[in-house]
Amino acid sequence: MGHVARMTMTGAMGITFVFLVDAANLFWISQLGDPQLIAAIGFAFAIQYFSVSAGIGLMIAATALVSRGIGAGAREEARRHVTSAAIIAGLFQCCMAALIILFRHDLVSFAGATGETARLAARYLAMSVPSLGIMAVAMIANGALRAEGDGRRSMFVTLTSGSVAMVIDPFLILGLGMGLDGAALGLNLSRCVMLVMALRFAVGTHDLLAPPAWEDLRASFRPYLAIALPAILTQMSTPVGNYLMTTVMAQFGDAAVAGWAVVGRLTVVAFGGIFSLSGAIGGIFGQNFGARQYDRLRTTYRDALLFGLIYTLLTWAVLVAVSDLVIAGFGLTPAGAEVVHAFAHVGVGGFIFAAALFVSNSAFNALGWPARSTLTNWVRDGALTLPLALLMAGWFAAPGVIYAQALVNLLVGAAAAFWGWRFVVALGRKTLPPLDLDPPRPYAHADRFRRR
Repeated sequence: MGHVARMTMTGAMGITFVFLVDAANLFWISQLGDPQLIAAIGFAFAIQYFSVSAGIGLMIAATALVSRGIGAGAREEARRHVTSAAIIAGLFQCCMAALIILFRHDLVSFAGATGETARLAARYLAMSVPSLGIMAVAMIANGALRAEGDGRRSMFVTLTSGSVAMVIDPFLILGLGMGLDGAALGLNLSRCVMLVMALRFAVGTHDLLAPPAWEDLRASFRPYLAIALPAILTQMSTPVGNYLMTTVMAQFGDAAVAGWAVVGRLTVVAFGGIFSLSGAIGGIFGQNFGARQYDRLRTTYRDALLFGLIYTLLTWAVLVAVSDLVIAGFGLTPAGAEVVHAFAHVGVGGFIFAAALFVSNSAFNALGWPARSTLTNWVRDGALTLPLALLMAGWFAAPGVIYAQALVNLLVGAAAAFWGWRFVVALGRKTLPPLDLDPPRPYAHADRFRRR
């Protein structure tokens, strides 16, 4: 539990700070007194969420592959995987950025944005997504730090980039009067800082990146994509669900979407620990699997579930207490306030089961069955989210979208947690070698020594 908590909380501090900066960004925009600006960021977030989730999937795959190599003692191979993953991820995200820019007007229109709100959202996307390739390489380098077990420096990467954004955003948005353009520019600058810091620690401190080579790229391509593609599909289910819920919320007007945008920022700020949990324990799973420590896989899974439960209960109490202050701070109208209240009092409870889903995802991804993560996430976001959101929005109006989100998390998260637990418990029994076999590869040098 100590290792789970340390790795998760160092990651949570970094990622929460980045999301806190994002929420502050929205707060500075709200001070301009135009609800359309808040709604525009909400629509843009629903679209940009796809690219961010793809980047997370690429990072998860790199962390799983690299941590296995480190756990098995094959450090040089792990270094080559880091470099190859950074190249592949950077190219992938550049292609995704080009597609978003090309179809940005269609995407925001399909999400439900109209008129000036749609124009503003499209402009924000055009200015903020070109730096996705930079962010992708930074995330791979940061994931390599986690695979190494260096959660502290991984935290410093995100803290540094977030600090730059925290200082420069109000200056650009309010001081220079750039509005949404200033928010987009600040985001691009913070991603550049993240890249510099991640490479500084990954290369300068741990020497985790090998020189790029075509042979290494070819050798890593297949094993990396074998994990990355299912991981991306898994991560992409969440923005699909969020996008579908945004379309349902849009029928209740810009005020409700503004409340939904605030809920989105509250979610990522308050639950940075839950979002960090999956990435943090992925490295723990991978290293122990590489070292054949199957008993530690089981205790890691159990302790991660317990961590998610305690974290969510504490966060729930805090959000109930501060919900009115949040509503007043962002100047939300009654329609937006209803959405925030529904989230703080009911929707947050669903994250107990969302945390369980993330834990099972991490186990499946790191231990060689990423398709199971893909299946569980798409059942939640692709199959159940839209019908339940439409049904409950018909019963409870805009807050019904929040209630549907919580119900879907409960149903799928509980089932995925049980499935993942059975998988981890059975894993050691199926793959643990008999005692009379040769030692695993990392200790092959001991055989040579005995023979001599």
